[in-house]
Amino acid sequence: LLLGVSGTSIEKNVTLDSATRIELSCRLDNKYSHLKSLQVIWKRGNETIRHINKTENSWSIQLRILDNSNLGSYSCTLKGEEEISAMFHLQVPTIEGKEKPIVSYEGDTAVMICKSSGYTPIAWTWYMTNGSEQIALNDSLLADKYAINKISANVTHLKILKLTKEDDGVYWCEAAFELGKSKGKLMLKVLSFMVPLKPFLAIVAEAVILVTVVFLYEIYSKKKEKHA
Repeated sequence: LLLGVSGTSIEKNVTLDSATRIELSCRLDNKYSHLKSLQVIWKRGNETIRHINKTENSWSIQLRILDNSNLGSYSCTLKGEEEISAMFHLQVPTIEGKEKPIVSYEGDTAVMICKSSGYTPIAWTWYMTNGSEQIALNDSLLADKYAINKISANVTHLKILKLTKEDDGVYWCEAAFELGKSKGKLMLKVLSFMVPLKPFLAIVAEAVILVTVVFLYEIYSKKKEKHA
């Protein structure tokens, strides 16, 4: 629904996981129906496409979405005394990862979870980033290191056993849909057991230094008194 405010653009995300037919429509609010001589332009990216349906103050296009080449951004622009536009972003479902890093310690086990809400992937794949390369994680080849579980068709778990500093880094879960693939990003931070002990050791060191200083001062004071 276009509200008739010149220079504004409305954006809408359209999520699709499988082949389908859809209709995108731009309708001018009734209180702006007085706008005349409107030129309506539909585009996919920078390519102009023809709208096939028109009713009073409404313009639409019908699309057959067969594969991911049909996804992308579609826009309608109304030009006349004013210029109003709307943008439709056709995309595969987004994957829910975790924004904050997962923190664990060497020797422990870390579990990472990805979800696809409302849409069921055909398959899940886990990757680890090593520099610029993404390495697929296969639990059948490294059963003593990785365990990949599908809690349901929409949820996947990656369990990493016997953590080491080499496991520290960025992980990706990839969901495959009929129309394409979508990724979720997770970060794992592996700490040494010495990390939480450092503040304690620092306090102990300060206490030892303080006791030593007091002890030496007492010895010095006694020697001075004896000399006097």
